[in-house]
Amino acid sequence: MGDFDGILRSGERVPEGLPYVPADPGSVFWGRLPARGDDPVLTVAPGDEVIVDTLSHEGVLPDQGSDAAAFFESHGVAADDVLTEAVLLSRSGRRDPAVDGPHVITGPVEVRGARPGDVLAMTLVDATPRVPYGVISNRHGRGALPGEMPAGGVDAVSVFAPISPDASGEWKGRLSRREGGPRDVSFPLAPFLGIMGVATDTDARAHSVPPGAHGGNIDIKELVVGTTLYLPIQVPGALAYVGDPHFAQGDGEVALTALEASLRVHLRFDLIPAREAARAFGDLVGPLGETATHLIPTGIDADLDEAVRKATRAAIAILAARHGMEPHLAYAYLSAATDLRISQVVDLVCGAHAMIRKADFEAPDAPVRSDA
Repeated sequence: MGDFDGILRSGERVPEGLPYVPADPGSVFWGRLPARGDDPVLTVAPGDEVIVDTLSHEGVLPDQGSDAAAFFESHGVAADDVLTEAVLLSRSGRRDPAVDGPHVITGPVEVRGARPGDVLAMTLVDATPRVPYGVISNRHGRGALPGEMPAGGVDAVSVFAPISPDASGEWKGRLSRREGGPRDVSFPLAPFLGIMGVATDTDARAHSVPPGAHGGNIDIKELVVGTTLYLPIQVPGALAYVGDPHFAQGDGEVALTALEASLRVHLRFDLIPAREAARAFGDLVGPLGETATHLIPTGIDADLDEAVRKATRAAIAILAARHGMEPHLAYAYLSAATDLRISQVVDLVCGAHAMIRKADFEAPDAPVRSDA
């Protein structure tokens, strides 16, 4: 995580020599994802790196007053410390709350030469907070406890959470135990993008909430700085986009949102041609994450049990493609050695992902006979 060093306003302190995409009105969608036919805001070559500003939807929504300045100022944030883009967007009326999702999407970015059947690799090189605060929300009977939370007949609860460094210099999120009490509960930050995706091969733009084969709102907290997300490309140029920035999230994201707040991200876009992708991934039908230590195949479905089944099938497929492992042996390995985690249970569909340790497939020091 890049160190927070004051408000990162649009266009300020952008590293020299890299293309930059701001989160201004001409570079964002609100509540919908790019589809075929949408014009790119930037075109890059495979291997290029880009600086992208993202904007959190928290603080700009109707249940928060549709006025980011007033919302954040009510929580003690100085007017100068509220991002101008948030203020303008919250008052713009660009989103239809009856049919659109909440997320603010920056992009799309065209990757020159990308074709359907290829795979786009999006690597998060760096992520830096743009503001020293975020929001965790539970609204509209959504989340893991619909009908129970929010309690007391309230439709929406938005919990403001500042961030600050502890004695060792590590930045933490801060919450209180009781409303208005001291902020004596702290938790570590691990910034990532809840939404990373490619355009859908559709005329209509997809809703921003449910993830799918295109990626989108996958909310996998392991995809922090240094990790890569692989996505099967649906349209020429890929038309990649990002959004839904998080400062921190627990598996499941049970209240509906995590600690949501705006980030500036440094991304690299690599292109894997179809033939090479088939050798590396097999039949890749959905998002695949990779960290320094793990492969992360995913499963997405309205039914959590089916999402787990899809993640398991995807794990078996990647073990066959990457390591030549027979299905029954891969299945046994997953059962003995791999964690199946719940990405989220709140985005209209549920997400699950497997954590496959790459070290388990490194050459052993001393081969063991199969009949030993």
